[in-house]
Formats: sequence, C-alpha cells, structure tokens
Amino acid sequence: MYYVYVLQSQKDKLLYIGFTENIKSRITHHNKGLVLSTKNRRPLVLIFYEFYLMKEDALRRESYLKTSKGKTALKLMLKEYFLHVRGCPSPHHEKD
Repeated sequence: MYYVYVLQSQKDKLLYIGFTENIKSRITHHNKGLVLSTKNRRPLVLIFYEFYLMKEDALRRESYLKTSKGKTALKLMLKEYFLHVRGCPSPHHEKD
C-alpha cells in the first residue's frame, strides 16, 4: 500500500505533507530527525493519512494536497481538529 500523510510540528504548528510505502517507519524517521525538511521541527504528530493501492494515485494526491487548493481542502476536512485541538497554521506557513 501507499500512503499520503500530513504531520504537524508541535514546535511551530506547521504542516508537512508526504508520501511513503511504510507509514510507521517514515514517521519514526521524521521524529528521530532523519528527514532533513522536518529535522528542526520536532516533535511531529500524524494528523491525517490516506492509503492507496496504486502508487500513481497516491503521488497524484500528495501533489494536490501541496497546492493552495489542496491545503484549503485539507483544512476544511480537518476543521474541528484545527479549531479545537491544535490550532490552525497560517495559510502562508505550510511546509511540504
């Protein structure tokens, strides 16, 4: 299976959108500081993921979620989380 996932930094509340074939291992790598783009933003929390049977479908979804329209859709899908649990990052401060 192929996963598209969203992490939120507990340090700066920014989002990270990624793709992987092994979600548990990938999140562990992020939180151990082994991923350059999130190394200084730890700890990170998984706030959303989807899985796909076809790699191309997952990559297409990841690309979409990294667009402005995709980020807006993600914030609407996770509206209650951002309002009540963790706070919503500014629309201009997401990291991909």
